[in-house]
Amino acid sequence: MDAALPQITSVSSLAGIDPAEWNAVANPPGLPYDPFVSWEFLEAMESSGAATPRTGWRGGHILVRDGNDRLRGAMPMWFKYHSRGEFVFDQSWAEAWQRAGGEYYPKLLCAVPFTPVTGRRRLVAPGPDAELYRAALLDGALQLAEQTGVSSLHINFIEDEEAPLFEKAGFLSRTDQQFHWRNDGYGSFDDFLASLSSEKRKNLRKERAKAQAGLTFRHVQGEEIAEDHLDIFFEFYMDTGNRKWGSPYLTRKSFSILRERMAKDILFIFACEGDEIIAGAMNLVGSETLYGRYWGTLDARPMLHFETCYYQAIDYAIKHGLKTVEAGAQGGHKLARGYAPVLTHSAHWIAHPGFRDAVSDYLERERAAVDEDMNYLRDRTPFRKE
Repeated sequence: MDAALPQITSVSSLAGIDPAEWNAVANPPGLPYDPFVSWEFLEAMESSGAATPRTGWRGGHILVRDGNDRLRGAMPMWFKYHSRGEFVFDQSWAEAWQRAGGEYYPKLLCAVPFTPVTGRRRLVAPGPDAELYRAALLDGALQLAEQTGVSSLHINFIEDEEAPLFEKAGFLSRTDQQFHWRNDGYGSFDDFLASLSSEKRKNLRKERAKAQAGLTFRHVQGEEIAEDHLDIFFEFYMDTGNRKWGSPYLTRKSFSILRERMAKDILFIFACEGDEIIAGAMNLVGSETLYGRYWGTLDARPMLHFETCYYQAIDYAIKHGLKTVEAGAQGGHKLARGYAPVLTHSAHWIAHPGFRDAVSDYLERERAAVDEDMNYLRDRTPFRKE
């Protein structure tokens, strides 16, 4: 048997996959480290009770092995029975298809649960056979969709260069926008401020002064993180989630498992009044990017959110030489704070030809609107104009 010949399978849980084997394709040497595609993060979503059949997530992870039974590629995949926790919103598609007499759920989703962050989705290590295994993964995903009779297959927050490849394979392309901060070689926060227009620079200084009044800010990472920190932050997380989403996604166990497995990749930024923590933000740290994930407070104060989530994150990124801060989905208010608009991409395969044509027409108009909005926002960044 050809040692490179792809063998495609699907498994319902990451628990039975060797972590080192998964991570060898998810975060191989030579590629930037992405904590969200690590076995430690993805399996934690399942074993903590956050992404399980009970909550509407049933695993269908695609694995590709070579003739020697070595894992050469993987795609984190779930059968979804709703559209929550995805941040690429297709509920209107589901309603339209159900009004037409179809069943939209279950669908197939390749994504990082509860995490609107762009990254690798076809997990393959670089090498001479990399394209062979990437193609096999896509074939495996489409085969699973067709064999199980799902309405659709969605691959969310794909990298820019992947978008045309999925289009070529028959997927529909969807775009949206986020706001990311880029490190232009700044040596300090003042260097960053110097790149802004005079008015915006003054506004940011005023915001920081107001937010910091009477408070100190602590960065807690790695072995410094204690269960007490998780207790406090989980209270913040639940308060924010109940107000914004209606039903928070992660369990208290989720945070403990993440701390146990990947504390070195977790950064908490806490706002403290004396010895009391009054607000906090949870971030994950990649080799090039700081990812802002969750935020909360039980003592709302003016500008505290901006300081804890945005400005403190920029401080950390500059100090540690990170290229980017990704502060999560949406949020036009980030623009005035130095976070510039960037396109995000997702790819969608629709089984029914007529339904596919209707979604395609919708996406064509939506992409044009996103492009128009992006052009508008790019002209209104706070940076000095040359």
